[in-house]
Amino acid sequence: MKKSIHINCDLGEGGKYDEDLMSLISACNIACGGHAGNLDTMHRTVRHAMEHGVEIGAHPSYPDKENFGRKSIKMSPEDLKLSIESQVLSLKQIVESEGGKLTHIKPHGALYNDAAKNENIARAIIESLELLEENCRLYVPPNSKISQLAMGKFDLFYEAFADRNYNQDFSLVSRSQNDALITKKELVFEHVFSVVRDKKILCINGAKIDCKADTFCVHSDTPSSLEILQFLHKKFAEQGIRIQNS
Repeated sequence: MKKSIHINCDLGEGGKYDEDLMSLISACNIACGGHAGNLDTMHRTVRHAMEHGVEIGAHPSYPDKENFGRKSIKMSPEDLKLSIESQVLSLKQIVESEGGKLTHIKPHGALYNDAAKNENIARAIIESLELLEENCRLYVPPNSKISQLAMGKFDLFYEAFADRNYNQDFSLVSRSQNDALITKKELVFEHVFSVVRDKKILCINGAKIDCKADTFCVHSDTPSSLEILQFLHKKFAEQGIRIQNS
């Protein structure tokens, strides 16, 4: 069993616990203007990440602050590529101006979900990132279109969600459903530990599916996210497992 695990968190989205969460995670994915974030929040979040030695990633989305990037938007491939490139480049320049380095990229919300199953959207994301000529990790869901298309082009980090329930086809339970989120800290630990120990995700219908995960996401806007991360540190330490960068 692993001696350490990697945890990432979406930050710079206007949450009030960002700085407290930063000390408990391995990597942050910073909103860069698509669904949330502006120049001030990007600068501030980058500084906090550097203070804590946390990996800094870009978190581009559909350009849709009204719906927080959680609804699919019809865009031409060229417009989508330009939007993603602009968002990532904006954060990259800020990171470098602060003396840091962009380490990874993780699409947000509906864009992330769409890229998992839609080959055209997955290809648009990949092509936009290739234009940046940046040697970054790409966070992807296992068994997804984007992971298949990006293989050999990027260093892939397969991601599982600590605080989200899964369907048996590896899709996330829709946020429109009451049981989409896992908010009890004990259940979040059990969810993650099942993947760490058994390489299995327990789905909402009780089925177990194979899962390879290089990183686990805890959302900053999940209720009790701070309490959840503190509990994960405690429980994994009891198993002789540390959370990287802790």
